Parts: sequence; structure tokens; C-alpha cells
Amino acid sequence: MPKIEVNESLFFSLVGRAYSPAELEDILPGAKAELDGWELPAGAVPGGPGSEARSIKIELNDTNRPDLWSTAGLARQLRARETGKRPAYGFFSREGEARPAKRRVLVEPSVQEARPYLAGFVVTGKPITDAALKDMIQTQEKLCWNFGRKRRSVSMGLYRTAIIQWPVHYKAVEPGSVRFVPLQGDRPMTLTEINAEHPKGKEYGHINGPYKLHPLLVDAKDSVLSYPPVINSADLGAVQVGDTDLFVELTGTDMASIALSASMVACDLADMGYTVEPVEVEYPYDTPFGRRVTFPYYFQAPVSVEAAKASRILGVPLSVQAVREAVERMGSATEAHGQYVTVFPPEYRNDFLHPVDIIEDVMMGKGMAAFEPERPRDFTIGRLSPVEAFSRKAKGVLVGLGYQEMIYNYLGSGKDLVERMGSDGSAAVRISNPMSESFEYLRDSILPCLLGSESVSSRAAYPHRIFEVGKVAYRDESRNYGVATRQRLGFLVAHAAADYNEAASHVATLLFYLGKEYAIEAAEDGRFIPGRQARVLYKGRDLGVFGELHPKVLEAWGIALPCAGGEIDLETLIEG
Repeated sequence: MPKIEVNESLFFSLVGRAYSPAELEDILPGAKAELDGWELPAGAVPGGPGSEARSIKIELNDTNRPDLWSTAGLARQLRARETGKRPAYGFFSREGEARPAKRRVLVEPSVQEARPYLAGFVVTGKPITDAALKDMIQTQEKLCWNFGRKRRSVSMGLYRTAIIQWPVHYKAVEPGSVRFVPLQGDRPMTLTEINAEHPKGKEYGHINGPYKLHPLLVDAKDSVLSYPPVINSADLGAVQVGDTDLFVELTGTDMASIALSASMVACDLADMGYTVEPVEVEYPYDTPFGRRVTFPYYFQAPVSVEAAKASRILGVPLSVQAVREAVERMGSATEAHGQYVTVFPPEYRNDFLHPVDIIEDVMMGKGMAAFEPERPRDFTIGRLSPVEAFSRKAKGVLVGLGYQEMIYNYLGSGKDLVERMGSDGSAAVRISNPMSESFEYLRDSILPCLLGSESVSSRAAYPHRIFEVGKVAYRDESRNYGVATRQRLGFLVAHAAADYNEAASHVATLLFYLGKEYAIEAAEDGRFIPGRQARVLYKGRDLGVFGELHPKVLEAWGIALPCAGGEIDLETLIEG
């Protein structure tokens, strides 16, 4: 879960009052957060002298509320819940009512393939303080790393408006054709050189790697602002304490995500006392919000819920008015329509996907103390399911063969589950809105997980024998939802003499002690060496595959010794 550090003085000034550690622990659950650390000296007054130099560590327990991952965002939620007053932001544009903007960004067609969307705004009004700048940088890091999938779908840049010549141009160029001095650099570098030599280029340059043309942000004089999503320039993109006017831009691959991110940052800065001025972005192609969008832009759709449904799910009687009051304490505007409550999400939130999300806000708005604890009324006797009992028996056989059991996540990255296995990804199930590229796919095989362990185990004494029993998911159009979920056993052997015969003998031993007769036939699985693999059949049905892992697969994982292994579908064995 995300963790943030908030400046004690700034945080309490935004909340509206100071809290003791005990009081803060009591109210933080109202924002799905908890106190993680606060080094408050003995005798010190919270928010008093010395608070400018102290920080409070807070852990957020909800990943679908990125608006809470900042000092101002967290303070806003606590303030709204404690006072019942919702903040108002008058600088947002809406469909059909764009606000006039003095500044424009012109998007060129060349960026459509690599990184098509941009949002931005300007803040003015007072010098940037050290605490505010640190919080902006923290917001940028948390937002782009977690919500923006390590800058792949959302990245953010800050620039000094005073030295920018408008309009700004967002275009794509050949990576070797442009030079500029990157932030923390000491000489002009091409985009190719930045990706090869600069620390940020090494970390994020791969995002633009697949494309012939790379995105670039320049002003009207062709001075470089940044190379999204990698690095800002050292002149226009070097924001310092004391700067009064800032241009904030976000680029990415999903328009709703960058628009929401821009809205969150704009609201944060407005809460800190800055004036937010809109920026018009002109696109040469269609976007979900049109070809001319003035940011910050409100695009969230209202969601409705029946008060009776909220009562039924939460287990307490709730009137329409009670639902409205609870939701409004969480920062949303509401309207009543008979027995239904329509919720209008605030500008900085877009997490109402279903009426149940509103009901969750009702629960949070009322507070957990409003719900009386109850003992379960139903009495049940727990027992193992047939597949679990059978799985435990299979585990016992593998342990008897000298294997060590492993336990892995069912979610993984496309690089591990698809690319390194030499797969085309056609059977893999991808999450439509992943929070991180490390958990982007449901695994369709256990072997990548086992190979991942083997790739970091070269210093352990050989032979290595590991296995896991767990779920896999893969595309299957015959299923109602187009996805099949199965219980499989995967195993892997690694040592200098690991081969087909060893894997075959272990499969034979496993099925013998499970009391199952089987047959084998030649297989053509790209993960294994041709001619050194076999498919297992049970009553004519495909049970799995085993053999010697292909050198290309082992090379992709950085494994030097031969490996043999395979997978068996346990559910097929008990289905008869």
C-alpha cells in the first residue's frame, strides 16, 4: 500500500487544526489510512514550534483513491469528513462550457502512436515553499509510479512558466535528432544518449524504446521542456524554491487517467493557496474529450444508488437523507430522486464504478463506530473441497520425491509471463486497468514463477527441485466469461544432468501414487526442446506437458544450467 510523508506544519494547516498522535490515529481511518510513524519530541506541541521541520508518516490502505496520496489530498478528505463542508473549485471546464485560456499546447500528429495525450495547467499567486515543493515531488513520484504504472500510462513534469514562450508544442522526433541538457546533467545529450547514459534514461527509456519517434515537449522558440516520460530539461524544467509561476503537464496513454491526475494535482495546489489557470490543449486527432480540451477538465459521470440497497448491504436502516449526508462527508455532491440518491463525484475522484462504491462511501462517511458488531448467525462446518484434498495428496508425493513447495502470486508482468516464455500472449488474460505493470496479467502457467525462483538461486547447492500447486487462468471462449480457471501442479528440476528422462520418471511416480493411469504422445510446445517433450493424456484428455526447457527460455531468465519440468492439470484427474 502507498506510504507518504507529510510535513507536520503544512498538513495541519490544510486540515484546519492540529491533532495529537492519539487523535490522528482515530480520524485517519476516515480516509482509509493509518499512522505509520511520527517522531514528536517529548513536550512538543503538534503543529507548534519546530513542526516545519518534522514529518508524519502515513500509510494509505486503499489503492483506488490516488487523490489521498498527497498532503493536500489527505487533508482535504479529513477536513471534509470532520466538518461536512465540501471544497469548491471554480477553475474546471466541462463538456460544452470550456473556460477561456490564455495559454495553449499544440499537439502534433507524430505523437499519436507513442504517447498520444497531454493535460496541463498553470499555477500562480505566491512563491513555492520548500515544504510545497517537496510535496509536489512526492505527489509526482507516487502518482506516476503507482497510478501511472511506473510512468508508462501517466507521467508528470513541472516547469517555470516565466521563461516559457507560448504556445508549447508536443511532438515526436527521431531520438538522435535533438540535443538538450537533461535535469542533473552537465552537457547536451541526444535522446538516444539520455536513454543509454542518464540514470532516468536507463530507468524509463524503455517506455519509448519500441517507437521510431519519441515524444518531446518544446516551447515556441523550440527550447526543450522535457523528454516525456523520461526527464525534464535542466533550464525550463528545473523548478526551485521561490519560483512563483509553474506550468504542470501530464502525458500518457490514457486520456481519463491523465485528466484525473491533472485534476488531483490542480486541486492540491488550489488547497495550498495557489491560483490555478487553465491551459487549452489542441489535438489534431479525436480524443475521448474532443479535439480541443481545456484543462483542468471535469469528466466524471454521476452514479445512483437506492437507499434500500445501501440499508440491505450495510445491515442498518438508512433513509435517503442519511445516505446523502454520509456521502457528502466523503466529499461528493448528491441529489435525491425518490428513493434513489445520485452522487456527483468530486473533481479529484473517479472511483465510483458501481453503486456498491457509493455504499462503501456511506459506510466510511458514517464511520465504523455507527455499526454495532454482530456475531455470525449461520453455523457451518468447514471441510476441504475435493480438489484441495487431492492437491494435498499430490503435494505429499512431490515432497517425497525431494521437491520443495513454493507459493507465488497469481498476477505477474507481461515480461515474465509472456515475453520470457516466448509466448505470443494469445491465451494470457490481461487486467484492463492494472495499477502496476508488475501485476498486469493473470498467469496462464506455473512454469514462469518456478523459473523466476530458479533465476535467482544459482548460489544454492544443486540439484534444485521445486514445485507449486495453484490456480492458472487462460482464455477459453467456451466459458461464460471467456476465461477458464484451473488447479495445476507445476514442477521444475535444475542441475547439470536434468533431462527428459528425469521429468518423465517423476510424472510416472506422481500419477502412480495418485492411482491414475495415463498415456503420453509427442508434443510441440515452444517452451520445451523439440523431441525432448511429451504431452500427458488421461482418458484421452489433455492433462499437461513435460520435458526439457528450451535454451532460449533459459537464456531469457538468465539460467545457466539445464532445466526439466512440466505442468499437470489436477482438476482433470478428479473430474474422471
